[in-house]
Amino acid sequence: MTQTTEQTVDDLVVTLTDEARGIVADALAQEPNAEELGLWLEVRGVEAGKFAYDLYFQAVNDADDADVTYVVENVAVVIPANSVDDLRGSRLEWSSDGDGGLVMVNPNTPSLAQVAPGLPDDVLAQGLEGPLAQEVIAVLERDVNPSIASHGGRADLVAMDEHEAVVYLALSGGCQGCAMSRMTLTQGIEVTLRDQVPQLTAIVDVTDHAVGENPFYSN
Repeated sequence: MTQTTEQTVDDLVVTLTDEARGIVADALAQEPNAEELGLWLEVRGVEAGKFAYDLYFQAVNDADDADVTYVVENVAVVIPANSVDDLRGSRLEWSSDGDGGLVMVNPNTPSLAQVAPGLPDDVLAQGLEGPLAQEVIAVLERDVNPSIASHGGRADLVAMDEHEAVVYLALSGGCQGCAMSRMTLTQGIEVTLRDQVPQLTAIVDVTDHAVGENPFYSN
């Protein structure tokens, strides 16, 4: 069994499979001052409705008191405090798919506030269980997503203002960061939604188009 210090296996925020730990240890050994470094794991944000991660080597002594630090055999692991809740219960493993690589298997999913930051709290609090939201979701799944799937695109309802009949959509896949996504939204998705749910007053794209394979907004 993987040996740890400071915490038991059940208490670890992120566990490492033996294969992943071995790969990290081998890479760490090639670094200058390897004995001072640890594997830092953190959530850098949300992309396409899922958590995105940063994995890097940095001095363990750089960790603050609020950060979580532990050792898995000969590998020190550091989880920054602001990523602990989002990573708790995750597992770092090696995937042989494609070119292979380290993969984070995370049971947690971003909250609506994380997927669409900046939306009013009263809108987020309404959730997606209302009748208009359910009607919009049905149209997206039945009529919209099958038509934009040909170029890897997808549209998801992330928030719904039932009182004002305002839809907040996030585009992902081939639609995220695509220069044509505005046309896809206004001439395709919006037309379909307004035709099927005529009481809608506005359809808002909350996608972060600065990320994705072909971003057209720059920070």
